[in-house]
Amino acid sequence: MAMNQTEAPELAYLTDAHDFSLVLGGPLFQLFRKAHLEGDRAELLARRILTLTVVAWAPLLLLTLGASGASGTRVSFLRDVEVHVRFLVALPVLIAAELLVHMRIRAIVARFVDWGIVGPRSLPAFHRAIQSAIAMRNSSVFEVALFLCIYTVGLWLWDNRVTIDTGTWYAAGSGRWDLTLAGFWYVFVSIPIVQFILLRWYVRFFIWFRFLWQVSKIDLNLIPTHPDRAAGLGFLGKSVYAFGPILFAQGAMLAGLVASRVLYRGEPLVDFKLQIGGFIAFFVIAILGPLVMFTPLLASVRRKGLADYGQLAQQYMDGFDRKWVRHEVVSSEPLLGAADIQSLADLGNSYSLVREMRPVPFSLEDIARMVAVTAAPFLPLLLTMWSPEEVIVRVFQVVF
Repeated sequence: MAMNQTEAPELAYLTDAHDFSLVLGGPLFQLFRKAHLEGDRAELLARRILTLTVVAWAPLLLLTLGASGASGTRVSFLRDVEVHVRFLVALPVLIAAELLVHMRIRAIVARFVDWGIVGPRSLPAFHRAIQSAIAMRNSSVFEVALFLCIYTVGLWLWDNRVTIDTGTWYAAGSGRWDLTLAGFWYVFVSIPIVQFILLRWYVRFFIWFRFLWQVSKIDLNLIPTHPDRAAGLGFLGKSVYAFGPILFAQGAMLAGLVASRVLYRGEPLVDFKLQIGGFIAFFVIAILGPLVMFTPLLASVRRKGLADYGQLAQQYMDGFDRKWVRHEVVSSEPLLGAADIQSLADLGNSYSLVREMRPVPFSLEDIARMVAVTAAPFLPLLLTMWSPEEVIVRVFQVVF
């Protein structure tokens, strides 16, 4: 059977929604494909993690083995917790997050169409938003800019850090740029790898929230009585779980820095409570905060829903009152078990759902989960203050 002209573009729009990916694109993605480190659907993940981790961390170990930097300085490579956490924990997590984000975000985008939130008349605008996000994802400008930023601003920040006053495995005490062989690899290869991957995630965050902002301007089919208390957009609050590994990796890097200060400089953990608390709050707000772009839309849906269901309730209650209270309508139906009573209860429940609509498409549960994921890397630091048994007891007291 031949497909008519209206069905063909709509089918193309549906295909775009189901094939959208936030990570499968860009010059680095194409380079990884040619190097057989990436597949068309984010395959070869283990190979990618192993390769980048080895390139970032293994040369540091090899260049310090047998040298004084391996064990003879105040801060040796083998005891540098910050470095090992950054390259053996945070880096693999940042790479592994690509598969989760690819699967989750693609499903979220498809849900707009599958659930009928984007109707047939809004499909062209939705398609344009997807194409705009894909074009930005594939842009060479962003990745070249990140590369230049790392080797300009990144090195400037390194130069302006606290002056090294004692020998380490990567630099002598005479100056920041008096680097060992391991130090040159650390500053010019290892650190830039992590920085590039992390900044690339920030660009993806921008692309994703820009896409959602464009979608928020489309005429969406939102139902005020939806049981998710967000007119059907509650799944957006769950979509941020895909970014949990990135928050975890960020937390791990800060936890590694704090651990070095606590273990080797003798600084008490409580001195970092404001920094840790501010860090957690900042990143949770950074991930969930942009979703408030849907607040005006949800507020409008709620106002209209209260007006519509209020009018419906008035009409229904007028008929109910005349029939069952004032007996102006003759009925042989017994009141006990009458369908009118059940309909009255259903109407009341529907009105309550509209009244209880949240102004944002996420809940307190979503906030709590993001806080937990971001804070998780800091839990091992509690062992510097309490025994494992005390840590378990205190965590249970906080959670329960």
